[in-house]
Amino acid sequence: MKSEFITKPLSTLADIQTGPFGSQLHKEDYVQAGTPIVTVEHLGKKKFIEQNLPCVSDVDKERLSKYILREGDVVFSRVGSVDRCSYVSDEYDGWMFSGRCLRVRSLIEIDSQYLYYYFTLESTKQFVRGIATGATMPSINTKFMGEVPVTYPPIEEQHKIASVLSALDDKIELNNKINENLELQAQAIFKSWFVDFEPFGGVMPENWEKKSLSEISEMSVGGDKPKNATEMPTTENTVPIYSNGISNEGLYGFTDKAKIVEESVTVSARGTIGYVCLRQTPYVPIVRLITIIPRTNIVSAKYIYLHLKTMKISGTGTTQQQLTVPNFKSTELSIPNITVINKFTSIVNPMFEKIKDNKIENQRLASLRDTLLPKLMNGEIDVSEVKI
Repeated sequence: MKSEFITKPLSTLADIQTGPFGSQLHKEDYVQAGTPIVTVEHLGKKKFIEQNLPCVSDVDKERLSKYILREGDVVFSRVGSVDRCSYVSDEYDGWMFSGRCLRVRSLIEIDSQYLYYYFTLESTKQFVRGIATGATMPSINTKFMGEVPVTYPPIEEQHKIASVLSALDDKIELNNKINENLELQAQAIFKSWFVDFEPFGGVMPENWEKKSLSEISEMSVGGDKPKNATEMPTTENTVPIYSNGISNEGLYGFTDKAKIVEESVTVSARGTIGYVCLRQTPYVPIVRLITIIPRTNIVSAKYIYLHLKTMKISGTGTTQQQLTVPNFKSTELSIPNITVINKFTSIVNPMFEKIKDNKIENQRLASLRDTLLPKLMNGEIDVSEVKI
């Protein structure tokens, strides 16, 4: 039997707190080691993006204690992409949030994970974008956020809905951790072979050469996003679109026709410059993303990928750093003979095949989650009928 859903403004269901104003915390106050502080750049899908996290001292943490995050909080961007949010799991308990963020802390009537998933509904995101102020840089404050209507069933059903959706996210996270471990193994083997030269007596063989990326690959930069792009996969749109972002490996959306079908490597040219990804399935790269397709008679994509991961890749420019193909193509890599390349690739191939399989499963799980989400939230599907 379906439960009755009711609707109330968020302000009656949660405590809403904006981050510290600029006068309370400056960039100069950040320290190398301390309590991480989340900015809008660190808001990923449910989890925080943990690269380049600033930290604050214990003294500042105590001084700004009202901005400490607790498990179950939901953190929003207050400016720009105001519909972005992340969930504070137990591993983030005690972290802090910056002035460009809003913190929402649910009260007893609402399940915190249910509330997070409610704000990932496209209809809710559209509402939040609609009440934001400012044409060039949208922003939202606690008053407007408090006016967002939240529709929810009794607390027991909220728990069940959140449990179903979080089970899918937990499996995705487990696959991601397996992939991280497999990649670390591949990187360790690469270091053993091509940095420490252990199979070659600790010395780089004389017949290895230095070759530029332009000599060993075809390089190009992504174009505009396809006009038929969708945020989620559809029956027609199953090909991923990748941007220069780092969240979810830069996944931007989906389209119906791939531009790159070969196994290749992408490198972000703006934003987080030098973020490197191995692409093992067909895809479409868009602006600010460089694609490297190996000449397979010389080298493999996996070799290029692991080699670039050992390098510090930087851009040019005074106002905004960027990486360009003309500059990047001159980057030199140490290239063994093709027999060594093929032997190495055959060793790491099983690891990357498992990584690929896990990524494909994650796309399926994410699609299932995103399909169930609106139907569970509006009562179209009875949560007791869902089997994961």
